[in-house]
Amino acid sequence: MYTLKVESSFSSAHNLRGYKGKCEELHGHNWRVEISVRSRDLDGTGMLLDFKYLKKKLNNVLDRMDHQYLNKLDHFKKVNPTSENIARYVYDELKTGISLLKSVTVWENTTSAATYEE
Repeated sequence: MYTLKVESSFSSAHNLRGYKGKCEELHGHNWRVEISVRSRDLDGTGMLLDFKYLKKKLNNVLDRMDHQYLNKLDHFKKVNPTSENIARYVYDELKTGISLLKSVTVWENTTSAATYEE
């Protein structure tokens, strides 16, 4: 089994609705996002998928969140913009274009991350 991972990042602000604590207030993160794809098979060139292709797909999603107040984006008006929900959102946005997608991990800082996979 082969697994590839690529990562990128974006900066944004959010606040957590219904949370009792500091994160209830408006604050920002420099998010790091890692996606992984997995398969038993390689293509004719010996690759699972092209890293460049994966990075482009990931950045297309992250660009829509970069330097935004996440709570004002349509999806996060209904869904609390937690790390967990951001990971699920990125996964859902990528899964149709990347059939081998295994997981999405969202790091809100160097010590805390959430992963979503189906």
